Amino acid sequence: MNPESTEHEGSTRREYVKYGGAVVGGGLLAGCTGSSGSSGANGTTNSSSRNGTTGNETTSSTGSEGGNTTAGSTGNSYSVTMAPMGTVEFDEPPESWVSYLSTYGDMGIALGKADGLRGLWDPGGMTTVFYDALPDVDVSFENVSPISGGGEFDKEIFYELDADVHLLDPNWIGVLADDWGEDDIEEIATGVGPFLGNYIRRRGDDWHDYQYYSLYEAFEIVADAFDERERYEAFASIHNDMLATIEETLPPSTDRPTVGLVSVNSDFENGVFYVYPVQEGNNHKQYRDLGMRGAFDDHIEGGYGEFDYEQLLEVDPDAIVFQYGFSHVSAAEFDSRLETMRENPVGSQLSAVQNDRLYRGGSSYQGPVVNFFQTEAAARQFYPDAFGEWDGMATLHKESLRLFERQRVADVINGNL
Repeated sequence: MNPESTEHEGSTRREYVKYGGAVVGGGLLAGCTGSSGSSGANGTTNSSSRNGTTGNETTSSTGSEGGNTTAGSTGNSYSVTMAPMGTVEFDEPPESWVSYLSTYGDMGIALGKADGLRGLWDPGGMTTVFYDALPDVDVSFENVSPISGGGEFDKEIFYELDADVHLLDPNWIGVLADDWGEDDIEEIATGVGPFLGNYIRRRGDDWHDYQYYSLYEAFEIVADAFDERERYEAFASIHNDMLATIEETLPPSTDRPTVGLVSVNSDFENGVFYVYPVQEGNNHKQYRDLGMRGAFDDHIEGGYGEFDYEQLLEVDPDAIVFQYGFSHVSAAEFDSRLETMRENPVGSQLSAVQNDRLYRGGSSYQGPVVNFFQTEAAARQFYPDAFGEWDGMATLHKESLRLFERQRVADVINGNL
């Protein structure tokens, strides 16, 4: 479709969810000069929200990981601010929404907005295993439409879904789709609904030189966009309690095993493994929170490396966690790949193989709910003496030694605050 086309505008333009003027005129996709919002000395960007306050009234709240939120709105309208979009203005909370993958998708679900989810990059690839472990929480992606067409972003689907807000970093679209530019982003933002999102998965990417947010900094802004401050604060409290439990329970650093992070999408047959150091960003949040000793941290320059079986054996981690093991492969597929590693003459010598310390790992696209479960799983995998043994996904349903209360999380999602 021609990006200059205006045939969709007018009939689908949102009257009650719109971009602030600073965004449309501010070079949305550039993002190189920082956020359009105000930045404090700590590098965070202020987000403003809350109905019923006057323009000169402000309140502030600090999220569990340092995100600042400042309230200030006029009349019934309110706004939130996030790099790279800048200020996004709302006249009322959005009802329908689109996300890219489970980071912001999980945020919306945590805020009780699952029924309003209209589109995801690949709904068929989403797992409900963690939501299934929560009492009285029913999450399905069966009626959620894919926003990809032939592996690329399809502009027409944005018009068809007609969502009030798109929870994804608009610059990330330009990374995935060469034919998307600033005009295309502005067309969807003004003709359908605004974008609100920041690529918080991994820090250090060349295309992303504006502010990153921690999980709870980003979650706080999204919660304010949906006018769900109380739910956010409840989740932040659960998260703080979990971190306090971890801090009290962690064994001394000298007693912690070395853990190798390896992609489950590696080529096990031919011995080509994608290995990672423990990175800054939301993708490895649970590992940092657990004080993990990354086996490959001192052996890789950059975001990842390619190792063969011999190189894995040279490092020889005490345990190996296969990133994306929960989200990208079934239990049977995972077991088949492990069997390939066990049967390899060099792979069979790995300490993690010999001691049966090969584990399914988390997705790097995690929101608050998924992060709870992925953190608990990793705690059991790394430190079974402290947190209890990990015996597969069935462990999620066990009552003993949980890092967080399932019922408390379910109550927040269901609005029982």
